[in-house]
Amino acid sequence: MKIKRVAMLGMVDGNGHPYSWSAMFNGYDKEKMEDCPFPVIPRYLEKEPEWNFGVREAKVTHIWTDDPSDAYRVAAASKIPNVAPRAEDVIGEVDAVIVATDRGDEHIWRCEPFVRAGLPVFVDKPLADNIPDLRQFIKWVNEGAMIMSSSSLRYTKEYMPYFESTHELGELRYINMTMNKSWERYGIHALEPVFRITGPGYLWVQNIGEGDRNIVHLYHKGGIDVTLAVIYDMAGSALKLVGTKDSVTVPLKDSYYSFRTQLCEFIDYAESGTRPYPFEETVELMEIIIAGIRSKNEGGRRVSLDEIRKEL
Repeated sequence: MKIKRVAMLGMVDGNGHPYSWSAMFNGYDKEKMEDCPFPVIPRYLEKEPEWNFGVREAKVTHIWTDDPSDAYRVAAASKIPNVAPRAEDVIGEVDAVIVATDRGDEHIWRCEPFVRAGLPVFVDKPLADNIPDLRQFIKWVNEGAMIMSSSSLRYTKEYMPYFESTHELGELRYINMTMNKSWERYGIHALEPVFRITGPGYLWVQNIGEGDRNIVHLYHKGGIDVTLAVIYDMAGSALKLVGTKDSVTVPLKDSYYSFRTQLCEFIDYAESGTRPYPFEETVELMEIIIAGIRSKNEGGRRVSLDEIRKEL
């Protein structure tokens, strides 16, 4: 089935995805986008040529936000024709939905009506930040629900050569990634590109951070130590890879490419039913996020992923 009508749902503090993601589908009104409360969004949108807007044949046709006044501003800026009074009102009007909020503890109630309606659902990262909610998402997927969630950094253009191969570095021994904001909401941005390089197989997580600082040590079965520094007011997203033969540091520059590629992957999945990567990868990523939260809350205790899995 072709996906032509998409609903953009939800908006929380600190997250402007309804503006930027909708613009990637629909194009945007330059004058009205200047009123977007996230100044970085019009600045990176204006760098793109007109032909680089559009996500397959789909358009965002409906918008709903937690604060109704936000929906009208997003609709005007990102050329969305319909504002829904309630999120559930888009059922029967669209082919797929995007839950555009990054609070993992809210995603079950935000997604449930659309999962039960049989709609493909893209969920902004992280999918879940606690065991009961992750267990429910696993149940839904096992029952056939089409649910996809990822960090946009899974699709980072600058990291792509190292997603393909790190052969020239020798055997990987150490990886470091930095990110701003919180572990609960942004830790997945630091984690997912690293995970795509190493593959699954993490054994334990230790978060020795305090307050708004998260210094997270992970260990991979391949003999790779990973540190992720997620500190609230820090500039982030440089990736460092160190192997037995060489090392490299890779910056992130093109956020637009990452976001748009992520959205294209979702539309392709919604149309074909073929996942771009196994859902089990998303589950392990969420287990790591949950273990990092638990470790910090328990004074920096090393938390094994087997411990989390037994509770799942």
